[in-house]
This record gives sequence, structure tokens and C-alpha cells, in this order.
Amino acid sequence: MSDDRLIVALDVPNALEGLKLAETLGDTVSFYKIGLGMLTGGGLALANELKSEHDKRIFLDMKLFDIGATVEAAVRGLSQFDLDFLTVHGDPHVVRAAQEGKGGTDLKILAVTILTSLDRADLDAGLIKPGDIRDIVLERAANALNAGADGVIASPQEAALIRALPEAAGRLIVTPGVRPAGADLGDQKRIATPAQAIADGADHIVVGRPVWQSPDPRAAAQAIVRELSSPQARTPNR
Repeated sequence: MSDDRLIVALDVPNALEGLKLAETLGDTVSFYKIGLGMLTGGGLALANELKSEHDKRIFLDMKLFDIGATVEAAVRGLSQFDLDFLTVHGDPHVVRAAQEGKGGTDLKILAVTILTSLDRADLDAGLIKPGDIRDIVLERAANALNAGADGVIASPQEAALIRALPEAAGRLIVTPGVRPAGADLGDQKRIATPAQAIADGADHIVVGRPVWQSPDPRAAAQAIVRELSSPQARTPNR
């Protein structure tokens, strides 16, 4: 049995491997993320096939950033694929352009705050203003939501803080950087377990390597689904 709060990231080299993994996971997973790395490997074709032939939900993780006219045109083109979620960077002009581009479709525009692979040292190297990373995430989240984002992407460690924002009422919080207990951290620096992320206010969690690198991906996904139904995943204030 699937739980669409779990989004499995198909961070594999090409569409053929992505489709093979989806077939292995079967009805355990109903929601998939296709990222930029898959784009040249048939990612849009895979998104269309999973959506139209396998009745899966699709999160296209492009993290678009450009001038407003270009973002608007790109989102208008992508909206024809009947996607569920699309990411853009959380700068207000980008969010507004993406909302214009999606038109009357049901596509949800999710704004990236600070990438979950970054920490304060990375922000310093990128000349991002000083301050606690959580404060910057909250400020970017509020600005993006005020600009019309349907939700935000943020690390599990900021989910509860974002959920408490007045601007976040009725909006989505999607958290990458989720790792089951004992899993390798990979390149993620701001993480939590699936149950903790949901308890802290996330609507969806994104899990990639702990599933597709597992000797038994289906069993790994089933274990996460069970954890999402555990008492530890209950959100006390929702």
C-alpha cells in the first residue's frame, strides 16, 4: 500500500533505469521526483509515461532561476505535461513568473529556500548575507509564499519553523534531506528521519538513495511507508 507523502527521487542515469525502478517498487510508491540530472536522460518522457500509463504523481525538480519572462515561458511549456509539482528558486520575481506561466493548470509551484546540502560555510562562500541559516530560510520562505508560491522546499530541520509562519497556512512543505535511521547521509547536511519530518509539519518527504541504492528497494520503501503511519509521525498541531 502506498502513501503519497513519500516521494521517491529517481536519481538514476536515464529513463530506462527510472522505469525499471518504478516497476520494482510497484504499488508501494505513488509519487516520484524527476530531477535536473535526469533531464537529458529522457526525464520528461519518463514523467509522461509514469503519469499517463502508471497513474503516478510527478514532481519535476528543475529549480528554475532566470529572468521573469524566461521562467514564465519555461513553466508554460512544462505545464503541458500534467505535472503535480515543479520547483523554482524562491526569489519573488521567479515565483511570480512561474505562477503566470502555469496559467489555470493544477501544477503546484514549490519555492526552494536554501538547498539542504548547504550549511553556513557554503553560504559564506557564495556571499550570502550573514546570519543563522534558519533565519534566512524563514525569510526566504515567507517572501516566496507572499509572492504566490504554492509551497516551499526546505530541510526537515526548518519544517516546524516554516509551518508556524502565518504565510504557510494551507501551503505545502516538501522536505528532501530525509534519511531513515542508520542510512548513509550522502551529501545532505540538514536531515531528519521520515517520521520526524512529518511530525514537524512536512506534507511530503523526498527519499532517493536509501531506496534505490538498497539491495531491496521495495522493502526499503515499504519500511518508510510503515514509519509514516507510526505514532512518531503524528503532527500535534495539525
